[in-house]
Amino acid sequence: MDDLAGFLRTRRSRVDPATVGIPTDSRRRVAGLRREEVAHLSGVSVDYYVRLEQGRATQPSDQVLDALARVLGLDETERGHLCRLARQRRRRAKPPAGRVRPELLRVLDLVAGAPALIMDHRLEALAGNRLAGLLFDRPLPGMNTARHLFLEEAERGLYANWEECTLDVVGHLRLAAGEYPDDPRLASLIGELAMRSERFRRLWARAEVRARSHGRKAFRHPLVGLLELHQENFVLPNEPGMELLVLSAPPGSPAEDGLRLLESLGADGGPHTAADTRAREADGPRR
Repeated sequence: MDDLAGFLRTRRSRVDPATVGIPTDSRRRVAGLRREEVAHLSGVSVDYYVRLEQGRATQPSDQVLDALARVLGLDETERGHLCRLARQRRRRAKPPAGRVRPELLRVLDLVAGAPALIMDHRLEALAGNRLAGLLFDRPLPGMNTARHLFLEEAERGLYANWEECTLDVVGHLRLAAGEYPDDPRLASLIGELAMRSERFRRLWARAEVRARSHGRKAFRHPLVGLLELHQENFVLPNEPGMELLVLSAPPGSPAEDGLRLLESLGADGGPHTAADTRAREADGPRR
């Protein structure tokens, strides 16, 4: 799904030679840095760097990785991704099981006045409170954010900042592919998105990685209008690949009023709560 060689090539092509002191002229035909330039600036032999980009060199040292990250101008997220890709052959992480503990489901039900859901590394909603179900207008679990965003054309209008959301999703999936390269379900999801969405194909080819822990998230809900919310991502200890997402509104804001209205509209029923998830799991799979 992702590899060290491909990541190095894409990062190298985006470095402006002038930023590392290399003069350019109109005869230069290479976008970004040449392989030998990266090797020279990183303090490694050209042969070794070429073997890295061809996938023939494995287990580069921490010093080499640090030097490459510096030359290629990687940020903290990209640097971590580079290190994970370099160590894939040493230790390959097993895909998480994806089962939510009952204690975490109780925590979801305790979140009042804000949509809250638990997501895995594939961006699948494993559980959500009632307000999250009302926001997305569907039962949770059962929704994959990436499919919802890229493939369900009717739902695209829900995301007020759709283009930015697509960047976040692709960047997240790139990170997940680097951390769990042997996850067949993740590989299948990425393949499906690549086949069915031109925008996903274009963004995936850029090989950008993103790790978003908080930020603005705006929705245009068909019943209550614009909801400008703040998203916080909480990594769950001892639950690999899982995060708790909470979408809150500033006190006294129109978004807070909108969430209250949405909650009142769904008071007589609506999508599954975390308690519904527990009941469904206790009953076993439905046919």
